Amino acid sequence: MSNQTDVQVQRIRAIGLTVTNGERSLEFYTQALAFELISDITVEGQDYSDLEGVTGAKIRIITLRLGDELVELMEYLNIQGKPIPSYSQSNDLWFQHLAIVVIDMDRAYAHLRSFPIEPISVAPQTIPPENEASGGVRAFKFKDPDGHDLELIWFPPDKGQDKWHQNSHSLFLGIDHSAIVISNTEQSLHFYRDLLGMQIDSRGLNWRATQSRLDNLPGAEVKITALRPVQDDVGIELLDYIVPGKGRPMPSYWKSCDIAHIQIELVVNNLEQLVDKLRRNGVQFVSSRIVQFSDRSFPYRQGCLVKDPDGHAILLIVNNTNSV
Repeated sequence: MSNQTDVQVQRIRAIGLTVTNGERSLEFYTQALAFELISDITVEGQDYSDLEGVTGAKIRIITLRLGDELVELMEYLNIQGKPIPSYSQSNDLWFQHLAIVVIDMDRAYAHLRSFPIEPISVAPQTIPPENEASGGVRAFKFKDPDGHDLELIWFPPDKGQDKWHQNSHSLFLGIDHSAIVISNTEQSLHFYRDLLGMQIDSRGLNWRATQSRLDNLPGAEVKITALRPVQDDVGIELLDYIVPGKGRPMPSYWKSCDIAHIQIELVVNNLEQLVDKLRRNGVQFVSSRIVQFSDRSFPYRQGCLVKDPDGHAILLIVNNTNSV
């Protein structure tokens, strides 16, 4: 294990989704997926505008918890963001999903179907046993009311983190990972592993009819690299599509206020040092500076938004000591 001073990313604090209508999304996530409301605040001013790279932003931030994990629904109250393209596919480079762990796939799927979801998968799929990394895992992909990609996932006893196998009365347990489509595994590993200090948890290849039905992509074959931060918690999965190949790139003009925007909040131990390292390595910055927050009730005291090599948003933060 490296020294603490070398380690950059400690854990994933939350995953932020830009939404069209906060009330609608709040109702969906609490009713359909059993998230619990933690806080509902509205922020504005130069600091938040500089952080998100959106001039004059006024943002409602609804924080939800499922198990140990947090999601932030971000509604830009004074700016209408562009919708997610309705023709999006699972191999487009803006594809990013949250994997929500369930204790019983059939019950969870039946519950979910009474809500206005748009399915991606034909039905829940079971990964074949010959797939060493994820054989026996059951999954179902769908979209929320804004078109954000979500996945229900069930782990057999020999797969997944220990916490997913504790006795629980809840049907929905928490968030295991966020999966992002990438154009090149080595390029992404340079960013997430070499620059941010995340560690490879597993590698696998998903293919055949099961993956096609899961992704709604004919002949789908995808190379998966699972990464975890040092404090083994929520992970990031890199999805590198071999078949049908790379989808469309993320438009460079998309901003944080556009509905496709999802930001993974990574808690780091030394933001200045990391920002300097990222600048030297040509990483793209959205924030104009490291933003300092003096409001002690805000969940973090420093933040800086950057993009990974394919345009996925990564919010680097230093937590307040008293925050969730």
